[in-house]
Amino acid sequence: MKTMKSKSTAVTEKISKVKKGLRVTRTALLIAALAMTTFAPPVFADDPLAAINGLSTFIFSAIKAIGMILLGFGIVQIGLSLKSHDAQQRANGFLTFFGGIVIAFAKDILDLIMA
Repeated sequence: MKTMKSKSTAVTEKISKVKKGLRVTRTALLIAALAMTTFAPPVFADDPLAAINGLSTFIFSAIKAIGMILLGFGIVQIGLSLKSHDAQQRANGFLTFFGGIVIAFAKDILDLIMA
């Protein structure tokens, strides 16, 4: 009989610990939600076009970085093909090089087309 009571109290203590943890989590989430709604209006008060332009700038800078990497890789391929006299590798190197140029200057090319 004594062991049943001790098991029962142990289970009750575990349940109370879990309930306390849930209360703490619920309170933290409520505070976080209130903070988000309090600080959100200054963020959304700006011009929405500015956010889109910032995202566009970021994407085009990432594309430019990829183009520069391809440009460098193309130069390395051309150099290696000249050393080994491999025509296929030289052709691939020039394709990679010119592809990197087109990708790196995609924004400038689009600006020229749109103007």
